Amino acid sequence: MHGEYKVPGGKLVVVDLEVEDGALRHVRVAGDFFLEPDEALIDINRALEGAPADTPAPQLAARIDAALPEGAVMFGFSAEAVGIAVRRALAQATDWHHYDWQLIHDGPQAPALHMALDEVLTAEVAAGRRPPTLRVWEWGAPAVVIGSFQSLRNEVDPEGAERHGMTVVRRISGGGAMFIEPGNTITYSLCVPDALVQGLSFADSYAYLDDWVLGALEGMGVKAWYQPLNDIATEAGKIAGAAQKRVVSGDGAVLHHVTMAYDIDADKMLDVLRIGKEKLSDKGTKSAKKRVDPLRRQTGLPRDAVIERMIASFRGRYGLTEGSVTPEEMARAEELAATKFSSQEWTARVP
Repeated sequence: MHGEYKVPGGKLVVVDLEVEDGALRHVRVAGDFFLEPDEALIDINRALEGAPADTPAPQLAARIDAALPEGAVMFGFSAEAVGIAVRRALAQATDWHHYDWQLIHDGPQAPALHMALDEVLTAEVAAGRRPPTLRVWEWGAPAVVIGSFQSLRNEVDPEGAERHGMTVVRRISGGGAMFIEPGNTITYSLCVPDALVQGLSFADSYAYLDDWVLGALEGMGVKAWYQPLNDIATEAGKIAGAAQKRVVSGDGAVLHHVTMAYDIDADKMLDVLRIGKEKLSDKGTKSAKKRVDPLRRQTGLPRDAVIERMIASFRGRYGLTEGSVTPEEMARAEELAATKFSSQEWTARVP
């Protein structure tokens, strides 16, 4: 069995192993990481040898930590990363390079249609009728997008939303509210097979699916990192938030979508969103205006250029061909946009 795990912002860990009588055997750890002393690699392999095959990643990491010599240095990876690679091997997880990735980057579309496209395209990936897809959104109207489980009245000031002409829609994933202005926002979705995140915890899958965008940002001079559970942050503040939805039908799929602040009208945002003091305190800030630091200031690039560089970064890592929404997918999405995502029943399902 073969498993790989690219540490977000770090190095690749590769594990080859066999399972005999329910235990790990012939374990061989490799990768492009750094490790001192050299002989510590033997200690890592020995620590994993004979471990029960159902041992969770944290417990595998504990075995490794206990076996490492005093003063050992692991650079670019960790014992936890090795444990994750083992779990991915046992789960027969796939890798990014196993797929022919497709790009969808269409013109501006209504907020409700974007919600519907996410649901439809992820279901098509789960059913095996669509390849894994990176979809870059263009917004046709300003909007507030609330999470699947958020209270509508607690999150949105209806008078403020009406005053600024903002449509309110509810997405199928959890997480917090997104304040959307077409020229100030960069949003993308990844619709991926469940096999790609096998062996990863729910939390680890967030960082794993966005490691490519951290590389893209670094190429634009922005040093960013993943801040658990679902934020992309810099020293100057948060620049993006992610959310996920798991589809269990067919072979399974994961919807992972991210909204990034290219620029922001903070006063308007505060007029529309009801951001509680407890949430601001939890983030360690005194003002909502300070929570988000837009990419426009950090990169000095036009929005289109930022998107182009992000797409180029993904293509350089994993390959990416131009694609489109099929007529059948669009028909289904338009139906859902009208009957579900534009309905008060769905939008106010948590009043």
